[in-house]
Formats: sequence, C-alpha cells, structure tokens
Amino acid sequence: MDNLTIDGVLRPVDWDDYVGQEKIKINLRIILGAAKKRGEACDHLLFYGQAGLGKTTLANLVAKDLGFNLKTTSGPALEKMGDLAAVLSNLEENDVLFIDEAHRLNKTIEEVLYPAMESRKLHLVIGKGPGAKIVTLDLPAFTIIAATTRPHLLSGPLRSRFGASFKLDFYELKDIDNIIRRSAQVLNMNMDDDAIDALAKASRSTPRVANRLLKRVRDFADVNDITKIDKATALNTLNLLEIDNEGLEPMDRRLLEIIIDKFKGGPVGINSLAAALNDDVGNIEDVYEPHLLSIGFLLRTSSGRIVTEAAYHHLNRKAPQEKLI
Repeated sequence: MDNLTIDGVLRPVDWDDYVGQEKIKINLRIILGAAKKRGEACDHLLFYGQAGLGKTTLANLVAKDLGFNLKTTSGPALEKMGDLAAVLSNLEENDVLFIDEAHRLNKTIEEVLYPAMESRKLHLVIGKGPGAKIVTLDLPAFTIIAATTRPHLLSGPLRSRFGASFKLDFYELKDIDNIIRRSAQVLNMNMDDDAIDALAKASRSTPRVANRLLKRVRDFADVNDITKIDKATALNTLNLLEIDNEGLEPMDRRLLEIIIDKFKGGPVGINSLAAALNDDVGNIEDVYEPHLLSIGFLLRTSSGRIVTEAAYHHLNRKAPQEKLI
C-alpha cells in the first residue's frame, strides 16, 4: 500500500467518520438537506483555514451526500480563460466542482466565474480586436466548492458569490486523539492509549499531521519488529523526527530562538524575521506561525512578533523581566 493509497484509506467516507468541526457539519447537513428536499443544486461553498484541517475531505463528503460527481481542479491550474472554459463546459447536471487553492485564481479567471456562479452563463471572447465576438454558453446546474488557506486574497466580489463560508479551526486534543485511534484501527495497528496521547499532543492540532506521524510510528514499529506500540515507541519515533511534546519541529524552535537571540524576544517585523531565518514570509505566516500562535508561544502585534514567557520556559531560556508576557 503506497502513501497515496494510505491517505485515501484514512480519509473519512461519511459524516460519522469525520471527527471534529461539529458546527460546520451541522450547518452543512442543513444546507445539503434543504437542497435535496427542494431538488435544487446546492449553494456554492467556501472552506478556509490552515492546511491539513479537512477542507478537501469536506468537499468529498458534500458531493457524496448530494449523490453527485466531484470534479477537482486548483487555482494554479486555471491560468487562462480557456482552462476554466474547458472545466466548466465539461460539467454535467448537478456536478460539484472543487477548486483548491482558490486564492491563486487570477483576476481574469475570477471575472469569468462571476456569471458562471450567479446565472450559469459562460461568456467567451472569440477572436481579437474589432472583430472579436462574445459567445455565451448555458451551463448546467452545478455547485462550486472553493478551499483556501488565505481567504483575504480572494476578491470581495468572488467571496460574495458563495452561499456560505466556513472557517475550519484547529482541532481539540480529544478530537485528534479520536482521529489517531480511528486511523490506527484502519491500518491494523495495535497501539495503547498512552502512545495515542503522545502522538496527539505532538500533532499540532491538525489531522493531516496526526496521520503523518502515525505513519512514521508504523514504519518505526515494523522495522523494529514491534507488535504493540506503547508510549516509548511513539516518543522514540518523535525523537528521531526531532519533534517535541508540543509538536515543535526544528524550524519552529529556530524561529523562536532567532527572535530571542537576535531581536531580544521581539517585537520584530515579519520581513526582518524572514531575512534572519533565511526563509519566505509566506512560509512563516502559513507554516510556522499558526501553531506557535495557537499554543501561545508567539504573539503577533502591530509592532511585530513577540516571544512569550511560555516559549522561553519551553526552550529552557530565562526571559528578561521586561519581556514577560
């Protein structure tokens, strides 16, 4: 079983398997139930939140609940009008079109989407210059589900065309615990409760990370002929990956240490931090910061980023008295 197959097997296949995000599930089931009862296409939906929280899984569950086909594309794949026209013109009645990384749609593509989403019309420009003509194609009833990690990069007109928008939050520890427990059962792994708890605490409150760590524990156990995975096995695996009990990886710790050592704990601007870390601003904002902010190790203020007292304690550093937060 390759990794692609494993990820597919671990993906929830019905609402009962999808752990967490309870308010979103309740609202979605009302929206979907009403659409089915009226015999109408479901409203367009927008899912946003950090990577790995289950946006793609929700799109799959929505399509399955409606009983229609799910077709998938992404913002970067729709570079030209012809790319979008090809996708939209191939839609069948009541298809669900999932657009991942929707924040990377360019403005030209967005403008073509507006009438498609509102009135199911596809306006194509044929030719150039004075002889150019606009051809309008009627589209079947369909539903767009867009997913993004950066909703602020979507234009206002595009956001307003979604019938409902849902923000996926980081998961509670008990939910991550249940996700790992279910995945371990699917993979026929014999794990005790302490091992599951250790992985859950290191999973950054994110299902994708939880399943990734579980697969690495599975590898470690198989190579070492371990039939029952206990806490020691889980911790040994995390140590090899250089992941601590708060889920911090080497780059997370390095970011905190740079702010402490080079900027006296902050505040420091994002561009200065990126230069000192020798990394992209996007990586800092999308990969490292969300978890550090969620566990209270970092503060984002108008003056810049500040390391908190909890982070000093975690790194076994002594915080200057004037920096205690």
